Amino acid sequence: MRLLPFLILLGSVFVAACEPTIANRGNILDPDKVTEVKVGTSSREDVANTLGTPTHTSTFDDKTWYYIGRKTQQFSFYDPEVIEQKTIVVHFDDLGIVTAVNDLDMSTAEDIKPVDRRTPTYGNDNTLIQQLLGNLSNPRPATKKQQGQ
Repeated sequence: MRLLPFLILLGSVFVAACEPTIANRGNILDPDKVTEVKVGTSSREDVANTLGTPTHTSTFDDKTWYYIGRKTQQFSFYDPEVIEQKTIVVHFDDLGIVTAVNDLDMSTAEDIKPVDRRTPTYGNDNTLIQQLLGNLSNPRPATKKQQGQ
C-alpha cells in the first residue's frame, strides 16, 4: 500500500513530461487589425498605430516593414517544431502611403540549409585535451613575482 502513492506520483510526472512547451516569438498579428490597413490611404503613422512597430524594416530603405511571428511547439529535449508562422509585409511609397500589404505564411516559406564549411585559419588545430595538457609538457619558469619575492 505504501507503493501506491509513489506510483501515482511517478505516473503524474511522466504525464507532465509529455506536455509540450508552446512558445510565441515575434508578433503574430490579429487579421482584423491587418484589414484596417488600407492601400492608398493609410500612412506610416496609421500602420504604426494599428499594427505597432515593425519587427524589421527593409535593409536598404525604410519603405518596407515586416511583421514576423512564429509559434513553436517543443516536447522535452527535442528540437522545436514550427506550428504557425505569419509574415505581414507592408510597402510604402516615397510619401509614406501604403502601396501593398502582403500576407505570407508557411506555404511560401523556403527551407534554407546552411553551408557546412570551415574557413581555413593559421596555427595549430588542437583538441580540448591537447589544450588542457599542453602547458604540462611546456612549463614556464616561475618569475620573481610568482615565487613571492
